[in-house]
Amino acid sequence: MTKEQFTTMYYPLAKKAGDRFGMNPEIILAQAALESGWGSSYGARVRKNFFGITAAGGPNEFWDGSFSVGQNQYALKFRVYKSEQDSFYDFARLISSKYKTAHAVSSDSTAYAQAIAYSPYIAEANGDSREGYRKGILSTFNSISDIVKKKALQ
Repeated sequence: MTKEQFTTMYYPLAKKAGDRFGMNPEIILAQAALESGWGSSYGARVRKNFFGITAAGGPNEFWDGSFSVGQNQYALKFRVYKSEQDSFYDFARLISSKYKTAHAVSSDSTAYAQAIAYSPYIAEANGDSREGYRKGILSTFNSISDIVKKKALQ
């Protein structure tokens, strides 16, 4: 899937989640693209988990508690969603409830990238790089914003 195809296909899901939880849909979509390799990851394709959200916490309106174990050195449990939209809603719900600083600045891509990259959302123990993640969010956001403008998706 190309970046343009990903953006066109999933922007409506990000928009619904953004409207419901008060977040910029382009920043939601940027994080989905970064976490899922523009929709190519096993998690996105099979689990409908576009954000790499682990199975911590209890079930909620968007996640019924289903999970699968990742095939990596960390053997993390990842949430499995019934729909792609549920993945987007659950992500926006998580950010709005647990990462309030990032949520409050989601309309500013630079501030959001800084806030989320240097929050507990990133697990350096699992090999994540905070600065690399911050840069990745910004770069991906810029690509998505260009496509959204070009395609007039707003």
